[in-house]
Amino acid sequence: MYTPINHWSEDDRPREKLQLKGRVALSDAELLAIIIGSGSRNESAVQLCQRLLRANDDSLIQLGKMDSKTLMSFKGIGEAKAVSIIAATELGRRRQAETAPKTIRISFPVDTFQVMQPILGDLHHEEFWIICLNSKNNIITKLLVSTGGLAATLVDTRIVFRLALEHRATSIILAHNHPSGNLTPSDSDIRLTQELVSAGKIMKIPILDHLIITQAGYYSFVEGEKM
Repeated sequence: MYTPINHWSEDDRPREKLQLKGRVALSDAELLAIIIGSGSRNESAVQLCQRLLRANDDSLIQLGKMDSKTLMSFKGIGEAKAVSIIAATELGRRRQAETAPKTIRISFPVDTFQVMQPILGDLHHEEFWIICLNSKNNIITKLLVSTGGLAATLVDTRIVFRLALEHRATSIILAHNHPSGNLTPSDSDIRLTQELVSAGKIMKIPILDHLIITQAGYYSFVEGEKM
């Protein structure tokens, strides 16, 4: 039976519960209810968010992949609520991306994966990034070079090395995502890597590796002996 939140005991209302017991005491649905602010005539904000989460197998990762059109297909979620949810999940993604310390040293491909997966893993389009490193293989910065569609993104060699020079990189690592989840490098991925490796030798800014990133894993061109 539907009971409006303002009729609940104070300890059970999401906002009051957060203030009284702290954020960790709230369920995912209760936290989402605070974000969307209200439910509908027949459903509280918490019930609406419980239904939304159930439709996503109670996975915040799956919820974070939903666009506004898909969110608005759920009864009770209009444009304002959809935008609020997308903004909240994007903030969570960015927070996760910031957990890697800026001075992290890249020693193995998995180090690159841990740095770039929070940035690239959930995207529905392809992006190409470079990681600029100093002489100790510490990260100087991570830079977006280009954005593409579902299957490919165009990369200008001149832009890659201009950015590397601007940030005084002594070496760089390439990274891009495959929204399809397929970790097999395409022929164009291999050609691009070879072109950039050759240019890096001329510029004396070596390419140390190129990673294809998905939500679940990575492919390293070094480990795959494609460089």
